[in-house]
Amino acid sequence: MGGDGVGDAAGGTQSATEREVSLEQSYVDVLYGRLDDIRARAEKTLDDLRRSSSSNTPAGRAEKDAFDALHTERLAQLGAVEDRLVFGRLDMTGGERRYVGRIGMSDEGQQQMLVDWRAPAAAAFYQATAASPGGVARRRHLATRGRTVTGIDDELLDASGLDAADLTTVTGDGALMTALTEHRTGKMRDIVATLQSEQDEIVRAPLTGVLVVQGGPGTGKTAVALHRAAYLLYTHRERIAKSGVLVVGPSPVFLRYIERVLPSLGETGVVLSTPGQIFPSVEATATDRPETAVLKGDLRMARVIRDAVRQRQLLLPKPVPITLDGDQIALRPAAVAEARSRARQTGRPHNEARTTFVKHLLDDLAGQLARSRRLENDPETRLDLAVELRDSVDVRREINLRWMPLSAEGFLDKLFSDAKRLRAATEGKLSKVESRLLLRESGSPWTQADVPLLDEVAELIGPDVTATATAARERARAAAERAEAVRYAQGVLQMSGEASAMMTADMLADRFDSSGSSLTVAERARDDRTWTYGHIVVDEAQEVSPMMWRTLARRVPSRSMTVVGDLAQTSSAAGADTWAGALDSIAKDRWRMAELTVNYRTPAKIMGPAAAMLVATGISVRLPESAREGDWDPVLLRTADEPGAVVEAVLSAVRADDEALGGGQFAVILAREEVTGEVSERVRKSLLAPEYASLAERVSVLSVDDVKGLEYDAVTVVDPAGIIAASARGASDLYVALTRPTQRLTVVHHGDLPEGLGQV
Repeated sequence: MGGDGVGDAAGGTQSATEREVSLEQSYVDVLYGRLDDIRARAEKTLDDLRRSSSSNTPAGRAEKDAFDALHTERLAQLGAVEDRLVFGRLDMTGGERRYVGRIGMSDEGQQQMLVDWRAPAAAAFYQATAASPGGVARRRHLATRGRTVTGIDDELLDASGLDAADLTTVTGDGALMTALTEHRTGKMRDIVATLQSEQDEIVRAPLTGVLVVQGGPGTGKTAVALHRAAYLLYTHRERIAKSGVLVVGPSPVFLRYIERVLPSLGETGVVLSTPGQIFPSVEATATDRPETAVLKGDLRMARVIRDAVRQRQLLLPKPVPITLDGDQIALRPAAVAEARSRARQTGRPHNEARTTFVKHLLDDLAGQLARSRRLENDPETRLDLAVELRDSVDVRREINLRWMPLSAEGFLDKLFSDAKRLRAATEGKLSKVESRLLLRESGSPWTQADVPLLDEVAELIGPDVTATATAARERARAAAERAEAVRYAQGVLQMSGEASAMMTADMLADRFDSSGSSLTVAERARDDRTWTYGHIVVDEAQEVSPMMWRTLARRVPSRSMTVVGDLAQTSSAAGADTWAGALDSIAKDRWRMAELTVNYRTPAKIMGPAAAMLVATGISVRLPESAREGDWDPVLLRTADEPGAVVEAVLSAVRADDEALGGGQFAVILAREEVTGEVSERVRKSLLAPEYASLAERVSVLSVDDVKGLEYDAVTVVDPAGIIAASARGASDLYVALTRPTQRLTVVHHGDLPEGLGQV
């Protein structure tokens, strides 16, 4: 929440505050008692189900599995939200009190005891201000540890709405400021208790279209996007829960950092992925040279791949004779040309259109064979001849040579490792120099820039035709079972009285099938390239290339996206300069922008020189205003240009941070090519020494690429001039590094400092 809270000067006394905490503790005890009762009943039901003998009929097993899935899901949800179950209270001017928490809870008489933070009734907790209280007299934050209330924090919005007794217990030091200065844990925490008004407006924005959230460092872009995902799943459960939400983040480090946020908000059906993981069966961790990454991200590559696929659909320069049991037939150029034309006219992907191509050629060859055997007037015999032709190795070989079935990985590997094939595909679209940038050895590891190209190939060639018939039968079987599962799920929900906001019939059906096995939406979506999501969140979106935007657009045909980023932090050479440039190709006239203007992470004392450096390099952006001044000025440590001296300075900085802060999470940030160099290795080894035992697990040595979206209590940036020189967008990289700390910043350097940092 926002504001500094109103302290004892407003009339509260210590004893009054203690009494108020005691009263809140009593209510929290009641809520947890209710929570325990719900859990106990769910566990008892689950135990009864598992002890009882199931019916041998599919219907009986399905019904039992449905109840089992419902209560298992409920228990998982209750466990995820138990920590800090309730965090706020609204005192309305009419005397009503509303407690706000992570889920909604009612008593046995269906009286609301706890309002879900996403419900309309909780909106005032985030949106009410003193200028526009909206019927709220007081907003109270509850601090808890486990099940114990440890403190309260009040904001008085409309004193006329409280009686004299209530005015004596207005207390607190500001929930937001307390949260901002707490030590980091290495995992992102949710901000459901401290969402600010401008953040809450974005969280509750309409589902449709692409919402771009532009915000500088520390404005809470990622947290807002994740809370928005949880809000949309709650508000539009029927519409998007059965297809799920995809969250795309810049790196595995980042995904590990945010992985607990959505479960803590009661949502588990979300797929987390990096751009390098979005193509099933491939995890691309290698990187291209900047100029190659830019080229692979260019929209011209879509035309290159399209033409390369079409060039695998070959014509025939002259007839190819085939002998079949002594009969002479031939694969004829005219028949091949006609077959290719008909196959392309279907508009189907390469592997699916191949069926038309093969059928036409087999018909032509069967006609020739029938005439050779004088059987052309016997239709049934013609069918037998077609089977005979399919069984012929020579026939299969010659047809396959004209139109081979393809796989995405095999196709792209051959394209990029064959200079002749690559020149043919790029002619008229890329220069010879650009074409050579794509050439590489066969079997090379996939890079992140390859992933959208693999996806483009897969879209053009379609699924493996050898599995098509089997897959069709499997889909029919699964559809029948799914319909039965949904029918039973609807009955289970009606009998159990579960709120639709918690679970729908489709969601429950996802938890079981007639055989008792289960796959969640997330599990099914993660392995299916053609899966379409109800909503997508794209973090650090300024780094996404045009070709990757095409890939993401395929995952959400509705174009329902939350796109968060900061153009001033763009470090990828293939990234965005403007949001219009990034999004117009996939969602022209269907995107809108909201801006976050307050930096809650980085104190003004650190933000000042970071912003000055950015402006000095010619990057002009609207910088967020820091919410606090900060207690420590940045520190410059000048060293000799020698690894030992740099390592000593880094270790000295880390020790000083730990002493000053009394703990916390720290980062040492280097240029991307230096993160595996001598300095980083010696720092890591030094931290293993006994004297650093208390620090080893709290210090991360990372590249500028790895720290995007992360935050630490204190940061040591090594060689800022080297970070700038390492890439074409080095100033943006340095800006990212400088703005990671919540408390202290140290810059270790040799030689001249980048312009703007001199004011430190």
